[in-house]
Amino acid sequence: MENSTQIVSFVLTAYGNIGHMRYLFFTILISSYLSIICANILLIGVICGERTLHEPMYLFLCGLFVNELYGSTVIFPCLITQMFSDTHEVSFIFCLLQLFCLYMYASVEYCSLAAMAYDRYVSICYPLHYSIIMTTGKVYAILLLVWVYSFMKSTVTMFIVAHLKFCGNLIDKVFCDPNKMACSISTVNSTFTLVVGFVTFTVPLIPIVFSYIKILAVCLRTSKESRQKALRTCTPHIVCLTNFVIACFFEVLQSKFEMTQVPSPVRVILSVYLLICQPFLSPIIYGLKITKIRNLCKDVLQKVDSYECATSDSPNARIFRKLL
Repeated sequence: MENSTQIVSFVLTAYGNIGHMRYLFFTILISSYLSIICANILLIGVICGERTLHEPMYLFLCGLFVNELYGSTVIFPCLITQMFSDTHEVSFIFCLLQLFCLYMYASVEYCSLAAMAYDRYVSICYPLHYSIIMTTGKVYAILLLVWVYSFMKSTVTMFIVAHLKFCGNLIDKVFCDPNKMACSISTVNSTFTLVVGFVTFTVPLIPIVFSYIKILAVCLRTSKESRQKALRTCTPHIVCLTNFVIACFFEVLQSKFEMTQVPSPVRVILSVYLLICQPFLSPIIYGLKITKIRNLCKDVLQKVDSYECATSDSPNARIFRKLL
């Protein structure tokens, strides 16, 4: 590969000279990572273990939480490693692999939100036929399609990036995004980039816009109580979708404009917003907003606390066992 011999590695300059601040950043990152892992694993376990939650909406949520785990695992170990590096250097191959994983995560997230919008549309607009339209087999097929589509699209994107000619190796981010270092793009690559970008943005957007137009039309024709119920049903999805759009806007902002005048801590926050706030917000929003999930999570946590108390030799634990 021609450019792989020209560019052996990239340097991530957004870290800057953080000095002793690295310990503060490390504490924030490791706390965020552990919180994301625990929250998403808890919700995945609750949904998979409780038969009453084996419904389309919760299966889509389970797929979303799996993607949050995947995206966090892709980026957080690398961030923590680079935090204690003096050079912040990554190899060309590793950079492409990391970029592929990040594109995959973002695409699965976007497509999952689109699938969930369609699910809410069927639930609100066709409540009597919901179980017939949204069968378990159809849900699994949609989830499989989301991952296969995202994998293929990310593969094409990486093929384009791998054949670009780079004029430098300094990336103004905390993770790899070599697109800003491209000197020139051939007509073929430019066409591919436009097509992939259009497909990436448009394909998931169509079911989202269509679903909410239909939901809005139904809400305008129904009673106030029905509108409030529909709003409660859609609120978690709207919040997560809005946060995802904001995070993508930050990514585009950093990719298209020079950020050298922006303070290093701000650049770091903008770089990791998508990979921290989205995986952290989704389980909180759905875990707190959906009553059935919230109650089941409380039951699981209470059982864990009870088990820890019962197996402890402390005086409080002995009292707890007597009460049982």
